[in-house]
Amino acid sequence: MSPIATLVAVTRVDVAEYLDAVLLIYTILIIARVLMSWIPQIPDNPVARGLAGFIQDVTEPYLSLWRRIIPPIGGGLDISPILAILVLQIVGGIVVNAVAG
Repeated sequence: MSPIATLVAVTRVDVAEYLDAVLLIYTILIIARVLMSWIPQIPDNPVARGLAGFIQDVTEPYLSLWRRIIPPIGGGLDISPILAILVLQIVGGIVVNAVAG
């Protein structure tokens, strides 16, 4: 048998660990998005602008859902990322545990 054609069995636990890692990465991206909002001007570096654009493009659909439910408070304080991360962790944990069995 060819070493390239060797198949590895994927278990439910493997899939659950992958989902857990994806949820962690997405949570980190949301936190990075919040931290980026504190920086008024992204440096004039193509890599920094590309990374900032990627983070914004990936997190905006999920965060905009929560912004419709909780609009910014007072002088523009946006607490929707807190709720977004909380729900992501709770629902994600339920899904990961259900997949793991």
